Amino acid sequence: MKTAINQRTDHEVVIEVRGLRSQFGEQIVHENLDLEVHRGEILGVVGGSGTGKSVLMRTILGLRRPDAGTVRVLGQDLHALSGDARVAIERRMGVLFQDGALFSSLTVSENIRVPLLEHTSLSFHDAQRVAALKVALVGLPADVRHKYPSELSGGTRKRAALARALALDPEILFLDEPTSGLDPIAAAGFDTLIKTLRDALGLTVMMNTHDLDSLHTICDRVAVLAHKRVIVTDSLEKVEQYDDDWVREYFGGPRGRAAEEAHA
Repeated sequence: MKTAINQRTDHEVVIEVRGLRSQFGEQIVHENLDLEVHRGEILGVVGGSGTGKSVLMRTILGLRRPDAGTVRVLGQDLHALSGDARVAIERRMGVLFQDGALFSSLTVSENIRVPLLEHTSLSFHDAQRVAALKVALVGLPADVRHKYPSELSGGTRKRAALARALALDPEILFLDEPTSGLDPIAAAGFDTLIKTLRDALGLTVMMNTHDLDSLHTICDRVAVLAHKRVIVTDSLEKVEQYDDDWVREYFGGPRGRAAEEAHA
């Protein structure tokens, strides 16, 4: 059965992108791109290779300045803020980068403590306790805290990186290809975890993904990046019917049909 639209979503806009252009030299990746993300939803962003899903996410996070247009997060334009005002907004966002991006020279616990010690006044002892809680929150055994990223399986490493993303109790969680490289069982478990955390913590989730199972299982809405812009944002059922060649090929191809049958 397909996931129902999150009934707690009240359509409050927490991310608003208007008229975005992203350009690298002569190459224009985005042109006149608009997107809204609503509080409490899980939004899946899909698109072909080179459509700029990661560029869009980095721009929303404030890691890249738009070449044109505006990006507002929680009512604020990060690029217009500086100092404590910008940090205050950044603390309300958590990010799981592709492949986790954990610090290889630090243990899992030390990785989680980095944002805690940098952005809060917690003592070292209290930061350790919070790190232990975050490890438990993402469903990992306590002994994982003392291991290094190289000692972890792919699925465990993703969950450890998620624990770090949740360290500061963010309102918005950004996920960049979270199930990439995971076997089907680990990927399904990660999807379930994200939906559980959204419901339990009231998170808003923006997720770049190519995983059709994730779209069917946990996403309230799907945004399609094509032709340098977001061509449609709607429920999966409506997006699948959108009149566009890439949409038809993506959702109507063998993998798309298989995913739809599996979740029918």
